Amino acid sequence: MTLPVPADVLSKLKSVLGPDGWSVDPDRLAPKLVEWRGRWRGETPLLALPRTTEEVAAVVGICFEHGVAITPQGGNTGLVGGQIPEGEILLSTERLRRVRDVAPIDDCIVVEAGVTLLETQQAAAEAGRFFPLSLAAEGTATIGGNISTNAGGTAVLRYGVMRDLVLGLEAVLPNGEVFQGLKRLRKDNTGYDLKQLLIGAEGTLGVITAASLKLFPVMVSRATAVVGLASPQAAVDLLVRAKAETGGGVEAFELMGRRGVENVLKNIPDTREMLSEPHPWYVLIELTSGEPGAAEAGMERLLAAAFEEGLIADAALAQNEAQAKAFWRVREDQSAGQKPEGAAWKHDVSVPLSRIADFIVEATAAAERFHPGARVVAFGHVGDGNVHFDVLQPVGADGAAFSALRDEGSKIIHDLVAAYDGSISAEHGLGRMKSAEALRYKSPVQVEAMRAIRAALDPKRIMNPRVLF
Repeated sequence: MTLPVPADVLSKLKSVLGPDGWSVDPDRLAPKLVEWRGRWRGETPLLALPRTTEEVAAVVGICFEHGVAITPQGGNTGLVGGQIPEGEILLSTERLRRVRDVAPIDDCIVVEAGVTLLETQQAAAEAGRFFPLSLAAEGTATIGGNISTNAGGTAVLRYGVMRDLVLGLEAVLPNGEVFQGLKRLRKDNTGYDLKQLLIGAEGTLGVITAASLKLFPVMVSRATAVVGLASPQAAVDLLVRAKAETGGGVEAFELMGRRGVENVLKNIPDTREMLSEPHPWYVLIELTSGEPGAAEAGMERLLAAAFEEGLIADAALAQNEAQAKAFWRVREDQSAGQKPEGAAWKHDVSVPLSRIADFIVEATAAAERFHPGARVVAFGHVGDGNVHFDVLQPVGADGAAFSALRDEGSKIIHDLVAAYDGSISAEHGLGRMKSAEALRYKSPVQVEAMRAIRAALDPKRIMNPRVLF
């Protein structure tokens, strides 16, 4: 339980932040104290709003001196509760807003932690480059949060997760010292790669204030298609064919079940069927190329071959950007389409690609045995083995009663993930939601090593104290 913050510490924090650098206004705090799904609601004695790395360092240094806990927060789009305080100082990076440098020759962009993912993409595009991380919340999600949770998104198949896209970091460590690691090098073989400790650490080893990120050439041709198919196994077989057919040109390969599509069509305005007839499963495929017309030609060859082999039953190739965006909207609104359907047990898991079809089938059967009438919605980045496996309450059921079974039901799903040699958190992190549960699946050696690293950098355990063991 977080102890009350002494009045003299609050006074010191207000002094270093200046009159516009903090808030206790309930209306200002309210949207920062609730998680997007409403599962976690928190409280804080002070919202710290530093504008510079030096101010972040001053805040953290004061808190370290007095043993006062801090919860860092970016865009508050996290889905495992790690950004919601329970009495700690809430340190928002929203005013760390500068794009410090764009270096096309180095294929690098340097941005501060509060810059949104969308703004980063736009700054790269203005310089004739491409930043590939993309996810549904990119207009709100910030770079600092993306790095702290090692965000994945829709282009991992080709470009990797956030961990693969970071060249260097600047961060304030738990004692208030600034880690100056904003290099833009692809090669730096001089010992431990300390930035990698901070990536995915969920704010437990410090506050990320800026990052050097990789940029890529802009692809001049892009083809987007939706296909209807019979099963997840058909989707895996199609992906294998797509990789071979395009020589690595597959940028996105997103799986959706019919139930998830129906939720979007029912609950999200201005959405429509992607194909003329309904299908049990859908895949959204995006191919890109640096050669004009190559992606379109590759997609046509792929679809023709897939039809001939019986892998797909129907397909629609986007004829323009508006149609491509309409396809993507059905995928990106899978979670939003669920919200009006009531309570849900959410699972963000990954298993080896070769076993993903078997997992979906077996996990669906297990969920339906455990709670007859439960509605499984499985979707996600099948190209990298990441499935969002959500179990919705039966139609007309009591949501509170269904939610009360979440932990028991999720254990069944997560035990199956472990049996498939997978991970119970593919891209959202552990946060408050899964930190205790992860102890069942991490080996004692792994847990103790992580605890030792944390104790070395944060001996007073002031950074995000309820997250990561």
